[in-house]
Amino acid sequence: MSGKISTIDFGAPDAFGAHVFRVEIAAGKNEPVRIIEDYGYQGGENGLPYEEPRAIVPRATWTVISATARSDFNERLKAQKQATGRWKVDKTLVDRLLGKELCVLAWASEKATPEQLPIICARWAALRPEERWWLFSMTVAEAGLPEDSDRGWRKALYFALSDGDRTTDRSRRRARPKTEQQDIHSFFSE
Repeated sequence: MSGKISTIDFGAPDAFGAHVFRVEIAAGKNEPVRIIEDYGYQGGENGLPYEEPRAIVPRATWTVISATARSDFNERLKAQKQATGRWKVDKTLVDRLLGKELCVLAWASEKATPEQLPIICARWAALRPEERWWLFSMTVAEAGLPEDSDRGWRKALYFALSDGDRTTDRSRRRARPKTEQQDIHSFFSE
């Protein structure tokens, strides 16, 4: 048995009962896109629901942000020698950590104007994965449902990522010195 896990779509384990995020894209061009956290086997245990809706994104907004997310996720999946994904009508499964990152982008974008979307995408892309995970954890604790868009960290995400210009990119950031902390196992470790 090889140590490589079989995945589908955007790095989601191809195993029944896995904790994943599900992106539901309706066939209608004007229907919003829904992002749902599916707890898999853990759902229904110890007060945890089977699934929770995390975001409802207007279709026009999704069209812009989905390209940024797809590019970022596929670049990282390729680096780990995993199959890449694409968004498709009906449902697309996303690895639970990538799903958290997608929620941060969706939450920051849900009330943005078309002019702000490229800025939000650029600033989101400049964040490291662990920074996105932390933002998800802080936000979901008090404002993680679709109706929570004007509360706490969710509101702060919009202001933090929409403020600025499109020139933000990873190449302008100083490299962090390597520390032992960076060797912690993550989704992209074997």
